[in-house]
Amino acid sequence: MESRSIYTVNTVAIIGLGYVGLPLAMAFAEKGIRVVGIDIDTNKVSILKGGKSYIEDVSDEEIRQNLRYFFPTTDFSALQEADAVIICVPTPLNKTKDPDISYIAQAAKIVSEYIHTGILIVLESTTYPGTTEEILKPLFEEKGLEVGRDIFLAYSPERVDPGNKKFKVGNIPKIVGGVTRECTKGAVELYSIICENVFPVSSPRAAEAIKLLENTFRAVNIALVNEFAQLCHRMGIDIWEVVEAASTKPFGFMSFRPGAGIGGHCIPVDPLFLSWRARLFNFNTRLIYIADDINRKMPEYVVYRLFEVLNEMGRSIKGSKMLILGVAYKEDVGDIRESPALEVIKLILDKGGEVIYNDPYVPEFHDLGRQWKSVRLSESLLKETDAVVIITNHSSYDWRWIVENAGCILDCQNATKGISSEKIHKL
Repeated sequence: MESRSIYTVNTVAIIGLGYVGLPLAMAFAEKGIRVVGIDIDTNKVSILKGGKSYIEDVSDEEIRQNLRYFFPTTDFSALQEADAVIICVPTPLNKTKDPDISYIAQAAKIVSEYIHTGILIVLESTTYPGTTEEILKPLFEEKGLEVGRDIFLAYSPERVDPGNKKFKVGNIPKIVGGVTRECTKGAVELYSIICENVFPVSSPRAAEAIKLLENTFRAVNIALVNEFAQLCHRMGIDIWEVVEAASTKPFGFMSFRPGAGIGGHCIPVDPLFLSWRARLFNFNTRLIYIADDINRKMPEYVVYRLFEVLNEMGRSIKGSKMLILGVAYKEDVGDIRESPALEVIKLILDKGGEVIYNDPYVPEFHDLGRQWKSVRLSESLLKETDAVVIITNHSSYDWRWIVENAGCILDCQNATKGISSEKIHKL
């Protein structure tokens, strides 16, 4: 059989134009590859067609420059033109914290309707080991096309870090694992168009597990430092000083920071995909459950610290006005998925407190049955607020000005590092 060549890839279709799919689409378009970007959100498609972006990692200028190669649409029939299809749809957890792969299944079913000989299909959505071979492969082969001979199928975990200026699609090593050797070869050649380094592994299962290991590693270590922060507070030790000093060790230590909890589409979710899958093999991932429990209870600890701080001032949470600074799950992005700020707000409201928020990246959002809008920061607003709670350390905040005008600050991110004031209370 003739081997696939990158020269046969004229059109790439990307399903899902979010934080993963849109930067990927831009990377291919910049190399002169025709990209069909498919998303069910008509508003997103309309924005892109107008030369605008809705995520921080892709500028309006990038969209405008690439529109000659990038064709956003809601029409899945465009898959008929594709030499390669990359699936980048969400994979959340359901209410029982089990994986919800319905978006993957739906996307794969639609792909199967337009499948044709020679097409390469790559799943990038985070999922449990076995998804590619157990869900996608049988679905595609029902059409009478054999994977590895007639069509090619692989898994490649996304490694996007929203807001990271140093690492982009092109310079992040790309992992690929195909169902067969030919599938792996095709995926390697596809991603070699846009990535400096492509690292093939033995199977889709291995590639799926690699993604889960990467984020489980982060979740467990964040839980460790979150628990250590609580212990340091009781012992009267500055956790931030401890972490910073420990980071000077050139070997055997990697720095993780405590905070109000974990958020985003990966760290709070991915380890539980692994735990769910492990149960099918009669294996209990104890460390993952412990880490998840610690991290998910951090908003409760933040509110407990807020109670302590207000109590020292002779006040209570009930009837007090709290200003939350930053509701995004990380600095300099507008993504609130799984953000601990949302749980902090809920807990304060449950205790009778009043909450307002400011976030330059999140002008408004809907949660807890209401629409929230970011308030404008001013000296008068800061002075009339009983406590300012720093959840997200956006680089655009002027922390000295905020400290000067606020009456009380609970800093969950060490954002006020280097500023000396009795107003500041650390996590």
